[in-house]
Amino acid sequence: MVVMSVRILVLVASCAVLWSLESVVPLYRYRKDRLRRALPNVALTVLVLLMNLALSFATATVATSAKATWLKVVIGIVALDFFAYLAHVTLHKLPLGWRFHRVHHCEEEVDVTTAFRQHPGETVWRVLWQLPAIVIFGVPLWAVVVYLTISSLNAQLEHANVRVPERLDRMLRLLFVTPNMHKVHHSRQQTETDTNYANIFSVWDRLFGTYTRRVDFETLRYGLGDVDDHAARSFRGLMAMPFRAK
Repeated sequence: MVVMSVRILVLVASCAVLWSLESVVPLYRYRKDRLRRALPNVALTVLVLLMNLALSFATATVATSAKATWLKVVIGIVALDFFAYLAHVTLHKLPLGWRFHRVHHCEEEVDVTTAFRQHPGETVWRVLWQLPAIVIFGVPLWAVVVYLTISSLNAQLEHANVRVPERLDRMLRLLFVTPNMHKVHHSRQQTETDTNYANIFSVWDRLFGTYTRRVDFETLRYGLGDVDDHAARSFRGLMAMPFRAK
């Protein structure tokens, strides 16, 4: 419980910092109702945290409490990231998965609050993909917590509406998923949406041919053309979205 509390405090602090940076060095100038637009995302964030807390017993059950070498920990973290990549790809490729993942992608103004704009059904799916990696590679519980914390922090950064120098971003994305790299994944064009699935390490997209280096912020537009704007702006609409006919 203490670890969870510390993790939440770290995430809230990083979100506050990035929210402030979005006002100082924004990538896009958004509408004035910024706070009101973020409220459904905040509500979904609370649900994500509660769902993760409820499902943490499963992670704690399969994770080993024995001592592990640093090499084993590193391998375990890399494995968790690979399985996160697979979970993300299947959310796009499987019709049922996409019904839930559309909640995340229908955001027309991507910012730091979009990081946890996730339907509870998607949260369950992602946790189910974590468990095999933990079991197969014997990842210790503390390493799982470290990975999930880094993953959450990077999710906030890569969604944040901040301008990042292209040269710096291009250098970092040789190994890591960066803000500019991930923004392409939120494009309205499906050929761009179906790229850059990686979570922390960009190597997975390069290995499996799902990487695109193209980043044109002059033409990039977020969201989904087949989602009703009103539904995408309310908490009730987002919760019901996977269960409505297209």
